Amino acid sequence: MKLSGRRLSTNVEDRRGNGGKVAGLSIGGVIIAGILALLLGGNPGDVIQQLGSQTATTGEYTPTEQEEQLKTFALQVLASTEDVWTEEFKRMGRTYTPPKLVLFHGSVQSACGGATSSSGPFYCSADQCVYLDLDFFNEMPKSLGAGGDFAYAYVVAHEVGHHVQNLLGTLGQAHQQMARVSEAEKNRISVRIELQADFYAGVWGYHENAMFGSLEDGDLEEAINAAQKIGDDYLQKQARGYSTPESFTHGTSAQRIKWLKKGLTSGRIADGDTFSPNYNSL
Repeated sequence: MKLSGRRLSTNVEDRRGNGGKVAGLSIGGVIIAGILALLLGGNPGDVIQQLGSQTATTGEYTPTEQEEQLKTFALQVLASTEDVWTEEFKRMGRTYTPPKLVLFHGSVQSACGGATSSSGPFYCSADQCVYLDLDFFNEMPKSLGAGGDFAYAYVVAHEVGHHVQNLLGTLGQAHQQMARVSEAEKNRISVRIELQADFYAGVWGYHENAMFGSLEDGDLEEAINAAQKIGDDYLQKQARGYSTPESFTHGTSAQRIKWLKKGLTSGRIADGDTFSPNYNSL
């Protein structure tokens, strides 16, 4: 992915070295905490919730040169999402207010609650911030073989996708529905939320490339590989040899690839309705 010379977002708060707690939506959580949960025979969401109730503290922290390079990359990607979504919201006659990226190491505090870095990157709608421990990018290839700069960009774009859902009112409506239904139906709504965030990540990729011609050979494959590796069915089968569809909260590998690719090829927000279709046709 060609980002050399691109601007860095200023919507950032660097809290590395500060201890705290937080919880929220996460593509990263299903990779790190999800694998842990499945290996223990539990539900990924339960582990993330448990992690959120733990208190973790960190002392003095000095970032490495590699981490500072990852910070630059993350801020360039965030700036790109600002450029893309500002234009897309203008087309809808709306104003895009970008989220803030909060960088942390070990643990962090937010308006949504608390969690350690084990829960991965996440979005908190209560304070409209994306939270990211940059160590997560190093863990992606180690944990699942899902490396590459566009795969990392997909992580950021997915979390920003949740922010887009929040601004459009979709996220709030979905959360209201989840509070009134059974656990099984709640999981299905969660899948719809996550697949739409995947779609919006694809929409960002479409317009990022149209604006800046930044995608290189292999970039799309990196993102699709990451989507495949974080499917609920893939993770469960890798951990215990079988999957339980009723426990899915993020979607199957096929679903995640489908909606990411749809966004990458369409580029149209209107094509990303994951809430109206029959669940089995997602």
